Amino acid sequence: MAIRSESRVTIAGTVPEVWAYLCDVGRWPEWAPTVREAWVGGGAPLQPGSRVEQQAKGLFGSTRYRAQNVTAVDAPHRVAFAGPMGTSAARWGMELDTVDDRQTDAKMWIEVDLAGIMRAIPSRTLQGRIQRVSDLEMAAIKAAVEAATRGVAES
Repeated sequence: MAIRSESRVTIAGTVPEVWAYLCDVGRWPEWAPTVREAWVGGGAPLQPGSRVEQQAKGLFGSTRYRAQNVTAVDAPHRVAFAGPMGTSAARWGMELDTVDDRQTDAKMWIEVDLAGIMRAIPSRTLQGRIQRVSDLEMAAIKAAVEAATRGVAES
């Protein structure tokens, strides 16, 4: 069984501005609540086949290593990743589209193929948790990009 979640927000910033923020993997801890540190393996750019490595928050304040593979890049509009979510295979991505000359429609999607112990969790419960986290992430991305673009506009 697979579940899918989508979060969408309009950001006061151009597609290239939002893209630059999202592709700065070192800044992921600013908006992803489970990420303590992130980097692209070997220092490579985000491109299909690259590996995004992370120190992630674990149980009781612990830290654990995890990695996701970059599966698609269509700069500056789409990027997608694949990797584990618990005992399940997951895919997620961001899609950016122009609303007007100063606004971007940003969509985050997440798909999880439930497997192992995760099949015991009611799919609605898991989907609701994923939705809440992605909504929080999108709000944090929006706030960060808009704060940066306000700073540039005020200079």
